[in-house]
Amino acid sequence: MEAAILSHSKGRPREFCVDTALAAALRVFWSKGYEGASMADLTDAMGITRPSLYAAFGNKESLFRKALDLYEREKMCYMAAALDASTARSVAEKLLTGALENQTSNEEPRGCLGVISSVACGAEAQTIREEVMARSQAAHRSMVERMQRAIDEGDFNAPVDAEGIAKYLVAIVQGMAVQAGAGATREELQRLVDTTLAVWPSR
Repeated sequence: MEAAILSHSKGRPREFCVDTALAAALRVFWSKGYEGASMADLTDAMGITRPSLYAAFGNKESLFRKALDLYEREKMCYMAAALDASTARSVAEKLLTGALENQTSNEEPRGCLGVISSVACGAEAQTIREEVMARSQAAHRSMVERMQRAIDEGDFNAPVDAEGIAKYLVAIVQGMAVQAGAGATREELQRLVDTTLAVWPSR
């Protein structure tokens, strides 16, 4: 576990765990979005001063990028597992189930950090929105490639378009995130997952 020792203008240097502080920052961004998270919110949650935050993580934008990296490593790992599934239906099932678990955990904020931050509209958030969209596009390309392989392998019982089926899955996951953020229950989102799988066009 990485630790940082940063000098104060007065008193002894202060040591804190960088990993723990970053995890705390992630929860703030996840709860409030990029624009909604103030520096006071972040430093309070991280238990450090503003100069210490700048010294360890850079500015707010740099901190968010590091938090987004952590989010993808720890909270979005189900995406990679889904892409490795043996059939298109299994991909959909693992993706939707993973999203359900992630978005309804009692230990984490509701919704999806990427969705929350992609709708930021202020001038300050422009580069952040572009960053989130670029990462989303990369994930979408991976899904399109996986669906094309499934089509080539005969996974579907009717003609489908790889781009279209990938967009459909992403739309379902993003819709679940929005509904989770608005307070939808796990049971309500589970019905959405079940319905999606019931109409999935696979053999």
